[in-house]
Amino acid sequence: MNYSQRTSADKPIRKILWVTIFGIAMAFVESAVVVYLRKIYYPDDFRFPLKPIFDTLIIVEVFREIATILMLIAVAAIAGKKLWERLSYFLLCFAIWDIFYYIWLKVLLNWPSTLLDWDILFLMPLPWIAPVIAPVSVSVLMIVFSLKIIQLLHKGYEFKTGLIPCLLTLAGAVIILFSFVRDTGATLHQKLPQPYMYGLLLMGELFYILAFMISYLKTIRAK
Repeated sequence: MNYSQRTSADKPIRKILWVTIFGIAMAFVESAVVVYLRKIYYPDDFRFPLKPIFDTLIIVEVFREIATILMLIAVAAIAGKKLWERLSYFLLCFAIWDIFYYIWLKVLLNWPSTLLDWDILFLMPLPWIAPVIAPVSVSVLMIVFSLKIIQLLHKGYEFKTGLIPCLLTLAGAVIILFSFVRDTGATLHQKLPQPYMYGLLLMGELFYILAFMISYLKTIRAK
């Protein structure tokens, strides 16, 4: 059965709703863990420079991050039937989780005070740090892209990409990742962060948008 022949029970809105609920709930679990960690390492207030962590908790944190990604992959694999559908649900769930992670932290800790507050984003392979607005803005793009792809697939389109969109996406990912991990003084040597390079973030996001628009137009014209 192809996408255009799906029954009403198989409409994407139902899957989108459940994936969204999962992402919101998972974000609360993630934020609750951060509440506990901050009570241990930052009982007064979380701020840079970071405190050195040398005990086994850092290893537990790394494996918790791996488990989180595997959970998102599992949900996407269940929700989708083809590669692009599964990838879209993964991006959607990841983005919802990421945004609501900060919403829950605001509810639980009244943090961040602004979207310009710095945060630790990931620990693999090096610690990622950036103002909160950076990952949130990327997540907003992920939500838009994933919903548009899901919509196209449900209408019977086969999402088409190509070499140029793939290269643009890869370049965007590398540029944004570099903006997150470049400041090893702040992440590894307990120094204050250097000014964040918003130009790199905007460049990477522009590459993402160009890659999506090229693929989107190619998909529309191919039917």
